[in-house]
Amino acid sequence: MKKILSAALAILLVSLGLYLGAQQLDSSSGGSASSKKDLIIYNWGDYIDPDLITKFEKQTGYHVIYETFDSNEAMYTKIKQGGTAYDLAVPSDYMITKLRRDNLLDKIDTSRLSNFKYIGKEFLHKSFDEKNEYSVPYFWGTLGIVYNDRYVKKGEIKSWNDLWKKKYQGQILLVDSARDIMGMSLVSMGYSMNDTNSAHLKVAKAKLDKIGKNVKAIVADELKMYMVQNEAWIGVTYSGEAATMMDQDSHIHYVVPAQGSNLWFDNIVIPKTCKNKEAAYKFINFMLEPKNAAQNAEYIGYSTPNTAAQKLLPKSVREDKQFYPPMSTVKNLEVYRDLPSSKVQEYNDLFLEFKMYARNYLTENFRKRKFHAV
Repeated sequence: MKKILSAALAILLVSLGLYLGAQQLDSSSGGSASSKKDLIIYNWGDYIDPDLITKFEKQTGYHVIYETFDSNEAMYTKIKQGGTAYDLAVPSDYMITKLRRDNLLDKIDTSRLSNFKYIGKEFLHKSFDEKNEYSVPYFWGTLGIVYNDRYVKKGEIKSWNDLWKKKYQGQILLVDSARDIMGMSLVSMGYSMNDTNSAHLKVAKAKLDKIGKNVKAIVADELKMYMVQNEAWIGVTYSGEAATMMDQDSHIHYVVPAQGSNLWFDNIVIPKTCKNKEAAYKFINFMLEPKNAAQNAEYIGYSTPNTAAQKLLPKSVREDKQFYPPMSTVKNLEVYRDLPSSKVQEYNDLFLEFKMYARNYLTENFRKRKFHAV
């Protein structure tokens, strides 16, 4: 009997040791079992000044675990699976609608955010969160056109329709995004960037085919590098990407066509998986502090919705109409809506057809590179 009891005791001790070891390993590896002092943030890559994370940790004693995603869809899938207990995430406008609809977000009590008052009223009550119950504005920006004045005269490009001119043959880079490029074509014809009329979508695609000869490549993040290296004259991209290019090359300029474009928002949300709400609220409030928001805006290059932070930015930045456009332009900008899955697929299919068509005209030296159009 003693041998049996000894063996049972030994098995119990080994099992306990294995359990404790597994718990320690899971905690140290950033798994779902996080410490009460951990704050797990899910954000786009390189989308916060690392010095601000260090500053927050020193001020509060919390330890930030920072994970990144490269698309709203990837972020949505990870949060829905629930494998990691994310305390905060930073989705874009239309994805906030989807997350809300699928009951994956907690409401945000703005009374716990003393710095929420610094958010400009023009950035609140948007269609994706009309009562501001689920999200806090983080950054905003636009879709527009970058061009190099070594090859394109300043002020020569004002409209989306300018991109169809024959003199730009083989000199335009397009961002690899169905909603943005189909939207560009729709707006150029007076339609909405959220249009779901199949006839309008087909006409927009047919017009895109006519720009095929002007397209040098359809790329993603590489667009910045190619423009700075003078490998193309013109690019269709986002305001923050444009800011990065302009910092590196004073000959590069950015314009948002007054006829209309996309106005996008990235907002901070609290997923249902949140385990540390106190830390989550402290972090949101920390990022809303004007000095911190201004520092973050200078680091990232996108436009801040924090009006007090805007005043702390260099005059050359806060008065730059390329990144803080006048209301005459803003009123024509559209926030993307979360379209039915069938329409999203229709956009994607038509854009893929355009890319296959445009491939016939892609410049030879770009054919040999690895980019999304091939």
